[in-house]
Amino acid sequence: MNKSPLNYIGGKYKLLPQLLPLFPEQINTFVDMFAGGLDVSLNVHANHIICNDINNYVIGMYEDMKQRELDIMLQEINTIILNYNLNKTNREGYNTLRADYNETRDPLQLFVLVCYGFNHQFRFNNRGEFNNPFGINRSSYNPQIESNLRMLHGKIQTMTFTADNFRFMDLERLEAGDFLYADPPYRISCGTYNDGKRGFEGWTTDDDIALFHILDNLNERKIHFALSNVIEHKGEVNEQLNDWRQRYHTHFINANYANSSYQAKEKGKKTIEVLITNY
Repeated sequence: MNKSPLNYIGGKYKLLPQLLPLFPEQINTFVDMFAGGLDVSLNVHANHIICNDINNYVIGMYEDMKQRELDIMLQEINTIILNYNLNKTNREGYNTLRADYNETRDPLQLFVLVCYGFNHQFRFNNRGEFNNPFGINRSSYNPQIESNLRMLHGKIQTMTFTADNFRFMDLERLEAGDFLYADPPYRISCGTYNDGKRGFEGWTTDDDIALFHILDNLNERKIHFALSNVIEHKGEVNEQLNDWRQRYHTHFINANYANSSYQAKEKGKKTIEVLITNY
């Protein structure tokens, strides 16, 4: 599997061996509606790949990388690291780079920040400022990330990127033979990307229902889709999802969430992750 250099929260890299065999064998246009770190898009075979995410900073970073020559881009990344004396312990250098990025909005500075940030997270405040803290003694730019970045740079050359709210994506040109994959924020397992406190909208029941309507429309047009989500998490059930999925096919995914608490596991409050398809 191709691994993204971005350790995006909610990424599907570890689940790809379960997900990809459930995708259609032949895909003309593939739409990754909530593309995030591109784990899925980097491993799908299709004639055309469209990657969308509401986080315009992330999409802007991909667009910027796409336009750069690889060797020059790698040199510029290393120059940033040297200029700020970045390593696993230099918090001051990281904080200085973070302040500078919030002034310049340089996409490569953002990539370097993510490499050295806590858990490699993309975090922004309500003013649109990057505010992820330093990942002391853990996070860094390393040879494995560089190798993954080289792969990503080659793959994104043929991809199309958009930064739309999913409600307003133009899907009218899709037709039979195309395939849309949706991996939205999971409403009942709220994370830093969907709590509504990071400069981007939170995810609500209304968003779930709006997405269901979009997928129903695709189904009526004979366009294949797959939806990743969780039916149950720590004792809470997504009733709207549970009702809606009855009209389609549900595939249960074996997901191991390492950050789930021992106490929650002991009480039987499990997470039930699914892939719902209309084929």
